[in-house]
Order: sequence, then C-alpha cells, then structure tokens
Amino acid sequence: MIEDDASLVERAISGDRRAVDRLLRDHYELVRAVCHRIVANRADAEDATQQALISIARALPRFDGRSKFSTWAYRIATNAALDEIRRTRRRPRPTDDAVLAASVAPAVDATDGLVDQMALEAALGRVSPEYRQVLALRYVAGLDYAEIADALGLPIGTVRSRLARGRAQLLGQLGNLDGDG
Repeated sequence: MIEDDASLVERAISGDRRAVDRLLRDHYELVRAVCHRIVANRADAEDATQQALISIARALPRFDGRSKFSTWAYRIATNAALDEIRRTRRRPRPTDDAVLAASVAPAVDATDGLVDQMALEAALGRVSPEYRQVLALRYVAGLDYAEIADALGLPIGTVRSRLARGRAQLLGQLGNLDGDG
C-alpha cells in the first residue's frame, strides 16, 4: 500500500515509529541534497543532514499541516544547513599547507563530469548562504517560488530577488574558475 505524506504524518504524530521512519526515508535524498548544496564541505553537509532528520523527527508533533510536509521538511533542512555553516565558522581552521592542499586537491582519476560537478560545488560554496539556500530549494528540491517562500518565511518577491542574485553570483564564480578565481 502506497501512503501519502499526510497519512504518514498523521500516523507519526499518533506515535507510529514506522511512519516516522518511512517519512524520513522518503525525504532523505532531497533533505541531503539541500544540505549538500547549502553547506560547501561534504562532511559538514552530512552533519547538517543528520541534524535535519533528527529535528524533523522531534518536531513532527508540532507540524500543523499549513504547508506540505516536504516544504516544512526542506525548511528544517535549510535551517540545519545554515546552523552548520555558523558552527563551522566558529571552528579553528587548519593552517598547515599540506592539510589545506589535501583538503582541496581534486581526485586524480576524476572524469570530466566529476570535475565539472566539483567545480560547480566549489563555486556554489562561494555563493552567499542566503542565495545558496534558495538556489538549493529551487534547483535541487524542485520547489516553486511560493513553496520556497513558505519554507523560508519570505515574501515571493524576496525569493525571486535572491534567486536572481544567487544565479548571478554562481555564474560569476564559475567564470572565475578559468581565471584568477
């Protein structure tokens, strides 16, 4: 039997742990993708993903159904990713050149597609977080402007503006890859 999110949420709120597990599994890949696009570092993005899933499970009893479950979950994922960015800014940074070189060195056997993906991820990592989050929700999660506005608690005009500015920053970063980046 295929269940929709609404019935799973209802069961989960009633205490059905299997429904909670199913909701988290059903939305895991998109929550993970959103976190990876907002948080530039892969390990930190995985931490944000796990924190988002924990937060979703804990907050389920407070889900009021005013938006789709997926929109609500993406908002939590976005907040977890932004929290992770704030946490990582407070961490001490490695200063050893060898450590820095190892952390940014591209894979030797990478294919062109992987190199392009790495370049995109690197460029996206240099886009401002407020723009990165709307880019991730639009292009990774596939949300429309109204859903992004709902997920982030922003007016639609702000979403449009941030998307435009985010795309411009991303294109600028991608253009810098060939030059003095």
